Parts: sequence; structure tokens; C-alpha cells
Amino acid sequence: MKSVAYTWMLLSMCLLGHRLIVFGEANEAQVLGKFLKSRLSKRPSPTVHFPARFDVNTWRSSDYIQPQDGSMETDKISALPGQPDGVDFDHYSGYVTVDSEAGRALFYYFAESPQNSSTNPLVLWFNGGPGCSSLMGAMTELGPFRVNSDGETLFRNNYAWNNVANVIFVESPAGVGFSYSNTTSDYQNTGDKSTEKDAYIFLLNWLERFPQYKSRELYITGESYGGHYVPQLANTILLNNKNSNQTVINLKGITVGNGWIDDRTGYLGRFDYLWTHALSSDETNKGIHTYCHYFNYKDPEQCEIFMNLSIAEHGHIDEYNIYAPLCQLDSSSSIKSSAGSVYSFDPCSDYYMFLYLNRADVQTALHAKVTAWDLCK
Repeated sequence: MKSVAYTWMLLSMCLLGHRLIVFGEANEAQVLGKFLKSRLSKRPSPTVHFPARFDVNTWRSSDYIQPQDGSMETDKISALPGQPDGVDFDHYSGYVTVDSEAGRALFYYFAESPQNSSTNPLVLWFNGGPGCSSLMGAMTELGPFRVNSDGETLFRNNYAWNNVANVIFVESPAGVGFSYSNTTSDYQNTGDKSTEKDAYIFLLNWLERFPQYKSRELYITGESYGGHYVPQLANTILLNNKNSNQTVINLKGITVGNGWIDDRTGYLGRFDYLWTHALSSDETNKGIHTYCHYFNYKDPEQCEIFMNLSIAEHGHIDEYNIYAPLCQLDSSSSIKSSAGSVYSFDPCSDYYMFLYLNRADVQTALHAKVTAWDLCK
């Protein structure tokens, strides 16, 4: 897991709605420059919450199981471009349709264990946002591979979770990463309720595609806004398991790292973190606690003033990983990380991943629709 501060950076970036668009190799430096700027949030934005429960009693079994184009055999990855030699596990990726009428499908990447895959548990992973890609978890956190600085080759992650479990990374909701809908209104009508429902339908249909995992122990995991995604999906599974007409999912537990659950607590935590690390003044922190009651668009002008003061006071650092080196573009428009005190940590990992996942040959190998891949919706 990344630090509390790092996840804050990703959360703020996604909430601000930054878009990453690939213009082609000739303008790579321009694209990366925009990506770098998107990491520096100006101020936190509010999260819009939706009711997190849909009425499972009104659904029929046929509503859950959707017609599918993919299969376990066609989703199997023969090799990813630039992968190292000696890959000793099977991995798969593709789309699971969650609403055939709307043409809505979620993209997943699945890595089995090199050993004991037939008995190891199943883990479902969500990144946060809301609306950020779980391929970030796959490529920079807990997945089997990391991307080298060339943006073209991969190396093994010695601490990959698939060493001890079979791990699914799903891009959720539709519109995130490679996940899509043929009904454009789906992109505007996204919330906790619809995301929870689609995640449950995804899981049921994924288990139909991989029936050997139907009775396997399942753990649902995530970070950041996974503090909503994970328990809401678990709640839906438990409710549906009581219905004899539905597939019983062998849910054993959930875990959330750095969970984003409550806006006010989370935003105050961000500014208190800066204050307790001598990166914000006593006066500024007092002003935030005085004027920033709920952190929404109805905040008074004084709240805005003190939040901007806090951001200005810490200067040009990565406020979400304060002891880490920075990732910068050098004079030749190449990515170059600054020297720092964190051993064996590369602050440019996200950018290597960004370059890699926007290559057409990589997208083809992943069975994804060739498109501009974005970190967050």
C-alpha cells in the first residue's frame, strides 16, 4: 500500500477530474507535462455520495447473468509486451458485460498464483477515486509486474499479492480506464448505488467465466474510495447470498487501506497531517478548523482562503508523500526523478505505467479496446 499522503494525492487528482489524452509519440513530452501538472491539486473537491443499497428482492436471476462475448480461453494473455522471461503463472484480461442492453462492460486483469493457484483464495481489488483505475494497483502497487523507466518493458514485483492469492483488478465504474458503455448517459449517472450493482453483476458473471473459482474463498480489498466500494459490495453479496435463486459467493472477509469514508473527517485529516508535520502554520490550521465545517461548495470565502494558505505554505513538495523525491521533466523533456531520501522508490512509476498502457500493442495484448487510457475518469 502507498502512504496515506500518496493516496490523498491520487484521490484529489481524480476528484478534480483531470483528463489524460495521448496525442501521439511526437508530443509525448507535452502529454507527460500535463500529467505531471495534474498531480498538483489546487484544493480538495467534495465527494458526492449516493444511496449505497439497491433492492435485491426486485431482481430476478436472469437480470444478473448477462450475455457475454468473452471466455476464459479467449481472455488468456499469451504474453505482455516487454514482460520478463520466466513468467510462471497464467494471467487473463478482457471485458465482462454487466448490462447487455446498455452495452456496459467492465475491464479486468486477473493474475493467478504461480503456485497453489487451485487452492489459494480469490482477491478482488479496487482502487479509489471515485473513478480511478485499478490497473494503478496492478502496475504500481500489488500486481505481478512493474513498468521500467523506458515505458516499454516490465519487471517482476517481488511483493506481488498473486504470490499468495489469485487477484482480480477491475476498472470500475464504466468510463474508468478501459471500461466503457455504449450508452453515454451512463457516464453522467454514476454513483455508489450503480457502481455497487455493476460490481456485483461483474463478479457473478466473472465466476461464470471462471467456474473453478465459484466456491473459492473471496476477499474484497481496496484503498482510498474503496472505503465505499468494498463494504458496499460486501453488503450486497451478503444480502444476495440469502436468496436461494442466486449464486452463493464464498465471501470470507474485506480489507480497506487508507479508506475514504467521510468527507469532513478525510479533508480535515489532510490539513491536520500537514500541520502536525510542520508544513502548515498554527494560524492556518486554526482557520481551517474554524471556517471549513463540511468542505463543500457552500463553504464560506474564509475557508477557501485558509485552504489556499495551507497549500502555499508547504511549498513545492509532494504533499502526499512528503519525504519522497519528486518526478520532474528535465530539459530534454524526459522524465527524471530528483534525488530523495526514500530508498528504492521511484516517484515516476505512475508515468511509466501511463506510457505503457497507452501503447497499442499493450492494449491489444490485454484484449482491450484500443483507446486513450486515463488514470481517472
